[in-house]
Amino acid sequence: MGDDRLFALQRRERVMEELRRHGAVRVRDLARVLGVSELTVRRDIAALAADGLLTKVHGGATLPTELEPVTAAAPGRRARPAAGFTIGMVVPSLDFYWPAIVGGARASAAALGVQIQLRGSSYDQAEDRRQISRLIAAQQVQGLLLAPNLEGDGVDEMIDWIGNLPVPTILVERLTPHWTPTPRQLEWVRSDHALGLEMAVRHLYEHGHRRMGLVLSKGSPTSAHLTVGWHRACADLGLPAEFVVRESVALDVPGHRQIIGRVLERCRDHRTTALIVHSDPDAISIAQYLAEVGISIPGDMAMVSYDDEVAQLAEPAMTAVRPSKGRVGRVAVEMMVSRLIEGKRRPAQRVLILPELVIRNSSVPSSRQVWTAPAGDSAPYG
Repeated sequence: MGDDRLFALQRRERVMEELRRHGAVRVRDLARVLGVSELTVRRDIAALAADGLLTKVHGGATLPTELEPVTAAAPGRRARPAAGFTIGMVVPSLDFYWPAIVGGARASAAALGVQIQLRGSSYDQAEDRRQISRLIAAQQVQGLLLAPNLEGDGVDEMIDWIGNLPVPTILVERLTPHWTPTPRQLEWVRSDHALGLEMAVRHLYEHGHRRMGLVLSKGSPTSAHLTVGWHRACADLGLPAEFVVRESVALDVPGHRQIIGRVLERCRDHRTTALIVHSDPDAISIAQYLAEVGISIPGDMAMVSYDDEVAQLAEPAMTAVRPSKGRVGRVAVEMMVSRLIEGKRRPAQRVLILPELVIRNSSVPSSRQVWTAPAGDSAPYG
């Protein structure tokens, strides 16, 4: 095999790797990542599409969907759209975490020939209702993908209201009670955050850590699922599970240094050698504090972050659990199109998408020595 052929295979493997990670890729982004021309990338995408490994879309490519597997079509022919539906989508944020889900949904919609009408909301039930009602009132959507606030008071009323909407609804990254008193049991697709947290615990356990701590971002809907995974993993492995902190400690949180200081005091008292932190900004904030007070990562304290939005920017690069956000968005659209096509013939579905553990430098094997405060520091306060 010549060098040119080998390089082409390596490029195409990288294209598929990026595609599996993000659900959709753009030609110009791949050209930058691979260090080649956009023309070369287009040729690689065309070759992979001919092999049925991806779907070409304008300016890029998406993964093939389960509803419409890719077949090698004649040059110049465009696949017929699966449907001409319009799907409304309401998400609580248009920045951290949610853009990848929206991107996956749009990639799947492009492959299936459907439209997405996106609305940004907030973590507030009144605003959720307002945005959902706007989509319904416009009478332009045949289905809804929703991520409403299902915390606090009024949850039962919110679930009942959603269950009685005039179009099919699928919840995204949200969990309803096992039984909901609505005309139809609500469908959902979400990341299996509990299993993701268990991955982190077991990874640290395999590297010799027996005393760990969990720092949860205060007020996050994900925290409840992470807590379930934490207690399940600790019970299975015979580990102490009492070290759980529910405080936000990102750099922009007032008083974060004092909170981190108290967390590290608990680490010293419990002889903790590893921390799992949700989410990346909080993990990076703790890592910076550790560096300031002379605590090495992973030598004195191993760390795993949960989310993997910016964990690679930490120093050292942070091992992280990465929810498959793009895949969540893709599956949500596929489920909705299937519902719209098949109607009541299709049984209701509730889908869990498994995260993956991305191992970097913050959790490699260490000496596992019990951490003590640096010389001259009676307590690790900044």
